[in-house]
Amino acid sequence: MKKLLLSCVVALICFTQGFTQHSVARDWNESLLNAIRNDYARPTVHARNLFHSSVLMYDAWAVFDGQAETLFLGKTFNGFTTPFNGIATPTDVAAARHEIISYAMYRLLTHRFTNSPGSATSLPAFTTLFESYGYNTSFTSIDYSTNSYAALGNYLADRMIAFGNQDNANEANDYANLHYTPTNSPLILELYEDNSGIDPNRWQPLAFDVFIDQSGNPFPLDTPAFLSPEWGEVSAFCLEPSDLQILNNGFDCYVYNDPGAPVYIQNSASDGIDDPYKWHFALVIAWSAHLDPNDTTEIDISPGSIGNVDITAFPSTFEEYKSFYNFTAGGDSGTGHTQNPVTMAPYTAQMVKRADYARVLAEFWADGPDSETPPGHWFTIMNYVSDHAQTVKQWNGQGATLSDLEWDVKSYVTLGGAMHDSAINTWGVKGYYDYVRPISAIRYMASKGQSTNPALASFDPHGLPLIPGLIELVETGDPLAGTGDENVGKIKVMSWKGPDFITNPDTDVAGVDWILGTHWWPYQRPTFVTPPFAGYVSGHSTFSRAAAEVLTLITGDAFFPGGMGTFSVTQNDFLVFEEGPTESFTLQWATYRDASDQTSLSRIWGGIHPPIDDIRGRIIGDKIGKDAFALANQYFTGVLSVDDINSIETQVYPNPFENRINIHTNYRGALSVEIYTLTGQRIFESEVQSDGSPIELDTAELSEGIYFLTAADASGRTIITSKIIK
Repeated sequence: MKKLLLSCVVALICFTQGFTQHSVARDWNESLLNAIRNDYARPTVHARNLFHSSVLMYDAWAVFDGQAETLFLGKTFNGFTTPFNGIATPTDVAAARHEIISYAMYRLLTHRFTNSPGSATSLPAFTTLFESYGYNTSFTSIDYSTNSYAALGNYLADRMIAFGNQDNANEANDYANLHYTPTNSPLILELYEDNSGIDPNRWQPLAFDVFIDQSGNPFPLDTPAFLSPEWGEVSAFCLEPSDLQILNNGFDCYVYNDPGAPVYIQNSASDGIDDPYKWHFALVIAWSAHLDPNDTTEIDISPGSIGNVDITAFPSTFEEYKSFYNFTAGGDSGTGHTQNPVTMAPYTAQMVKRADYARVLAEFWADGPDSETPPGHWFTIMNYVSDHAQTVKQWNGQGATLSDLEWDVKSYVTLGGAMHDSAINTWGVKGYYDYVRPISAIRYMASKGQSTNPALASFDPHGLPLIPGLIELVETGDPLAGTGDENVGKIKVMSWKGPDFITNPDTDVAGVDWILGTHWWPYQRPTFVTPPFAGYVSGHSTFSRAAAEVLTLITGDAFFPGGMGTFSVTQNDFLVFEEGPTESFTLQWATYRDASDQTSLSRIWGGIHPPIDDIRGRIIGDKIGKDAFALANQYFTGVLSVDDINSIETQVYPNPFENRINIHTNYRGALSVEIYTLTGQRIFESEVQSDGSPIELDTAELSEGIYFLTAADASGRTIITSKIIK
């Protein structure tokens, strides 16, 4: 049987490292991930499930920690209060935490997955795990006043369920949309109809006889609705109100970190490939042409050759996009890493067919059948890192080695917060800009004709640009001309031929050849084709970059344990909807950011996103990952209660700064100010006295970069945490 994509990471961990004993938090996280694999593939919903469950497990640990602050229990979180009158300190703290976590997770997950299509599998699995610990499913009391830790777990779940009923996710109505209506009529994929009547800048629904989502679940409707276009309203973790705009696109759209508009099609008589819109979508066609295993082109996929892309190299102008992405050859723009920082040896080259590499990436990072969705995918990677023999569980790579439970609950709530806020941010942007996907844009432009030469056939300002060997006109005598030359003058493209050329996915390969542009398909299953929501910005790019930043900060190291993360791919035993790959090889990543960047490229090869969707998602994810880590640390160190945080007003300016930076706060008293690099190295410290006046710091010795500034009071409580840029 073929491997089922990303979910194989879990098996890989167990088989290659032999770990069987985990914390109770890890056990429940794995159970949740399995439930997600059996549910509808809803990245927004499951990012929320992962975060909410992580909050409960963290609070169950923190309630008995002498330093850490709870996040939800006894706090007002996003306007929702969970009263807590305290509970007796247990004689066995570990046992109490285990009991609270298990009751809380059992109740919450049973509630959240009761109506899942996989409930017949998931609910018994929750019960089996719960009862394996010796706990009683019939105990449902939430009265913890008797010092019952089981009741406290039930209470925590009860309050999280109540919170979830008012956090604007519309959980009570199965997360249905309240306001959004698509502009375009559905594209009926199998009919290959003229698609020229749509608005080419807006999302188009796809119509199927049967729709099967990425997790293999059939939908009862043949035209899936836009998933979560109003998700920007959902209660967040670290997203700041100052980054929020309420915009209107037929309904109020809550948009954080607005990336600005994507590229829209130009109505010009001579733009052709110089139209950024056409360039972005034509690049998707060009990369689709790489997916033929008969193509002998080989590339080095080792970390010595790819990866190591600096965020300062991310493009912003059209000219920069054209330099950053290789239109013809595809692939990574990085120069790779000179050596493995752990072994101090160069990375060994690994030459692989580009077609195999691109096809594997498109499936591996797509989270196909049996998927845990992109947020859950990064939880499996977090668990892989936690299990690695060379991982030392020091938070941010410093201080004491943490217990498995403390490491897990802190890691999960930090990563969960980043994934949850990435979903809120990304889908708020998607709902507002409502941007077209390649399947619609390419078929639209192909229906219009060509936009390069007014003197040639089928000219239209909205047509595809003509590119020899890639996008051409069908001529008489062409195999695509038709029996009566009915296709002469139409557009043909050199691309993956699509599902019509695959009868048996265990033996067949569609390959690459000339096809009519109106027949273009992304490299996906024919029952899935493209996710049912707008493209801009890419959720994969946002989730992955945020997760990469979180993992870098949690471990205190940009590199995977041992200097390289790996995933083995077996010849003809990996690809799901066609045969392949033609040889065995190993996916390799030096750093978490390298893995994230590879995720982004996989979506272009897979025909899901043009570059314009990618980079702006990476930038948003970069910010969210760092902000989630900074906020989580405030709770871990017991810096302040939520009320205290809200009562202290602080400005750190200018930001970006040069030789001086100022702190202005209404806090009065002595402050220890420190500045850290992103890897946790302290590079500045100063003792100052705050009397309400601005405090000026001399930062001339700092080199250019991104840092964290913290200020702690005399008791060691952190009063200020701010990301600063020089």
